[in-house]
Amino acid sequence: MRSVLSATLMMAAWVFAASHAQAQMTPPSTAGAKVKPVTTVPIRPALQKPEDTAKALGQAERLALQSDLAWVGQYNGAITGDVSERMVNAIKEFQKSRGAKQTGVLNSQERGTLADTAKKKQESVGWKIVTDPLTGVRLGIPTKLVPQQASDANGTKWTSPTGTIQIQLARRKEAGAVTAKLAEREKKEPGRNIDYTVVKPDFFVLSGLQGLKKFYLRGTFKGDEVRILTILYDQATENTVEPIVIAMSSAFNAFPAAAQTAGPPPRKTVEYGTGVVVSDDGAIITDRQITDGCLMVAIAGFGNADRVAEDKAHDLALLRIYGARGLKALNLANAATKTALDLTGIADPQNQGGGAVVTSAKGSVAQLGSGSDIALTPAPALGFSGAPALDGDGRFAGIALLKPIQVAGPTNGVPAAQAVLVTAETLRGFLKANGVNVAGESTDAKASVVRVICVRK
Repeated sequence: MRSVLSATLMMAAWVFAASHAQAQMTPPSTAGAKVKPVTTVPIRPALQKPEDTAKALGQAERLALQSDLAWVGQYNGAITGDVSERMVNAIKEFQKSRGAKQTGVLNSQERGTLADTAKKKQESVGWKIVTDPLTGVRLGIPTKLVPQQASDANGTKWTSPTGTIQIQLARRKEAGAVTAKLAEREKKEPGRNIDYTVVKPDFFVLSGLQGLKKFYLRGTFKGDEVRILTILYDQATENTVEPIVIAMSSAFNAFPAAAQTAGPPPRKTVEYGTGVVVSDDGAIITDRQITDGCLMVAIAGFGNADRVAEDKAHDLALLRIYGARGLKALNLANAATKTALDLTGIADPQNQGGGAVVTSAKGSVAQLGSGSDIALTPAPALGFSGAPALDGDGRFAGIALLKPIQVAGPTNGVPAAQAVLVTAETLRGFLKANGVNVAGESTDAKASVVRVICVRK
């Protein structure tokens, strides 16, 4: 009896469990009940960061954006087109200045406002990208702020009328140049206190105070030629000038690869030319460019000389030495009419093993005329600039000057050269205007030429 009862209880328990499980698997009846709609929550993707939005722009637009932000005074980094936290923060600062939400992403209206504001800033200072004719350097200049420009053999300078803003483009020759050494040399310039330095393999930047002015300097080199841009400005002009400094630094292209007018060859620390004795009392005619920017001009064997006159249109310089004896003035009276010429000069010491021997070279002109300079081919060696040219009968035709020419493509820092002949008529007119008696008697050009030596900083 007990076994039957146990079996019955076990069977009942099994039925109850099976029924309960079935109840869990079967949905409850909804007959007569109102079904509630199922609420779905969409999965939203993560919001795009401002940096990602900026990276999606083209390179040209990123460059323009950084430039415009710099011009309105919000961005003070390099204008490279690279997206950075500094660039995003600059966008936010611009939005803040306009009372807009600081999202770090400009809408079309904000972008237009930024571009217009930057353009007005550029126009107000006369911003222009120019090519320096002396060096071929490409740079931006605020022409309305620095309308005064002057150049010499060592570079170009732009200044404001009162000198509160100065822009200097300097060039020099330096063997074995590296940016670290160049930066250290610039740091030691008198009166400079440096508060910011960047030295990279291909350029260096310094800024700080120079006397009572703030300064920014960017330098680079190619081969043995160094080119340095320096901006000096009174501290009272800081708000105006500092956005321009950023723009100038980014626009500075010291060695453009494109076709350009390269300008005269880089000025060396010591440079040599040829001079012609034109009067027995110490008057010498030579190349003006050879004697530009010199701390001292000397005539080999006779001592120092003064540069007493110049003709910029024809690149002539008149030198004078005092107390010299034994000078033989060349006869300039008879102009030649033939086109084949003999040049007599003294080549650069490097061209003749350190010597100072008077040598000759052949040249020719297409046609000898009066007044204007004439192309002379082939160009003689360095050191011959200022050499007299005589025809086969020994009659004076003029003097040869080395000149730069326009070249296409890279020049590796050394422009090609050509030569011109400054005619006898032009030369005599220049000497007459400066009171030089041209009654020389010597027809021996070798006896009338001297080496001209320019010593620069």
